[in-house]
Amino acid sequence: MKFSISKGLLAERRRFANPFDSIEIAYGNRMTRRDETEMSETAMTPADLSAAAAAAGERVRRPRLAPTKGLPNPTEYVVALDGEFADCAYNEERAVAFRGKWRSDAFHVGDEHPLDLEIGTGNGFHFAHLAKANPSRSILGIEVKFKPLIQSIRRARAAGAKNCAIARYDAYLLQDLFAEGELNNVYIHFPDPWSKKRQWKHRLIQSEFLDVLYSLMRPGSVFEFKTDNLDYFEWAAERFHASKFRVTRETRDLHKSEWASQNFVTHFESIFLSQGMKINYARMEKV
Repeated sequence: MKFSISKGLLAERRRFANPFDSIEIAYGNRMTRRDETEMSETAMTPADLSAAAAAAGERVRRPRLAPTKGLPNPTEYVVALDGEFADCAYNEERAVAFRGKWRSDAFHVGDEHPLDLEIGTGNGFHFAHLAKANPSRSILGIEVKFKPLIQSIRRARAAGAKNCAIARYDAYLLQDLFAEGELNNVYIHFPDPWSKKRQWKHRLIQSEFLDVLYSLMRPGSVFEFKTDNLDYFEWAAERFHASKFRVTRETRDLHKSEWASQNFVTHFESIFLSQGMKINYARMEKV
């Protein structure tokens, strides 16, 4: 799925620590930044990446995200983030304070309680479904843009879900939000495919990202990925198989697969299906 990136979004940046070199990375309608330099496909931990960059004398740049507080002419969605939904929606400053404490401080549950993450909630249909259908699990979403962020949490709350929260943050900075082994299941649906070869370095699914994600998840947890773009799926699948994850499901046509009946059709997915497009799907497990 392709999304246009407005100048306003490009201006919304703030510096945060990031173990990766800085390059423009888009996932869904979200964008982070890191070096244009190609990175090694060798699986490395965040600490390894930082050490390698330092040893090579390279400067590790930090993505920027304009702070929510102090934005000129804040929209109704910006106001709602720290106002109406302040108890369950967190700006970038508040979100980092929960690192390692999402269960106890945000959801007020025990350490063994499942905590799932959706990266890039978009308009929130899947996010709301996930929360409503799984009342015994805590559901956290990450979104950068204010409007879809508020739409997601509003939709979930309107459906009666009380087990959900959402944070404004970038996916390439997951290690800033979560401690090792803090997450259970993770969902990434229809991220920007960056179809042109020169744009492949912008894709969210990279070997380095998978290393970080793996370290943040608990054993036995699953990571689900869907895209309408076959080229991106082949790219991602290659990296899934080369990662520490075990690939347990993989299909180039989800709706004709044995897993079709278990699938929740997202808003964008319904659009793709109406156009006769096939949905590519993979599910990985941390062993």
